[in-house]
Amino acid sequence: MAFESMEEWLRSSADKNISTAEAVIQEDMSDRGVSREETWTQMSRMWEAMRSSEQDYDRTLRSHSGLVGGAAGQMEDYLNTCHPLCGETMGKVIMRALRLGESNACMKRIVAAPTAGACGVLPAVLVTAAEQDGYSDDQMTEALFTAAGIGQIIAARAYIAGAMGGCQAEIGSASSMAAGALVFLRGGSPEQMADAAAIALKNLLGLVCDPVAGLVEVPCVKRNVIGAVNAMAAADMALAGIRSTIPADQVFDAMKEIGDQMNSSLRETAEGGLAATAAGRAVSERLRENL
Repeated sequence: MAFESMEEWLRSSADKNISTAEAVIQEDMSDRGVSREETWTQMSRMWEAMRSSEQDYDRTLRSHSGLVGGAAGQMEDYLNTCHPLCGETMGKVIMRALRLGESNACMKRIVAAPTAGACGVLPAVLVTAAEQDGYSDDQMTEALFTAAGIGQIIAARAYIAGAMGGCQAEIGSASSMAAGALVFLRGGSPEQMADAAAIALKNLLGLVCDPVAGLVEVPCVKRNVIGAVNAMAAADMALAGIRSTIPADQVFDAMKEIGDQMNSSLRETAEGGLAATAAGRAVSERLRENL
């Protein structure tokens, strides 16, 4: 059985005196009946796909709707000519989150982590971390196993789909996964990893899924940015020793409860929230007329 709680995962790691990433590797081998080489190769390919997808961004592409494209190029120009308020590192995280979110809308290759709509969060923080701190491909692959462990527990206890739990289930889950992976990379303790995952998701609880015209473009692409930036902040807080008052498992459970209570108009139906604004309805009408 795969882990169904953060508590179980951390206890297993401690009992076996292995890292959280190693615990996930061993569970995957057992669950799928595969060799260590097979599970490692599959995850390392995910890392390479994330990295290459980010590098292959084409600033000239626009989505079919015309709503998305070019923003990451604008952010890159800004980074090259101005001193960003958030600093160079965070500026690159923002740029990369935009790159992947736009690439998804433009039908380019991405890695759903955990979903296509949230595909920019993990690559934005992990590619930047690898570039800045010189982590090896093996270290990045281990970080992805840690992220996968968090995502699997969230999926088991709550949701990762916007249609089920709102955008908190997509961007929120991705941000939680990224925060935990960053703490792992920085050598934080398993408890700090769990705290980072909890803090990141807590910050995004209640986030609705309200795609304009039903497309994974507005506000989805820019929400990848907030998920990535939030992950960085949550990781730093956890590494500083700041604890999450609410344990991770209880945060995941709260997300499910909130998702269950969320009106259906706010769960990917494009019937509420930003999709129902005057501007959002105008976009939808324009696109219908152009079909």
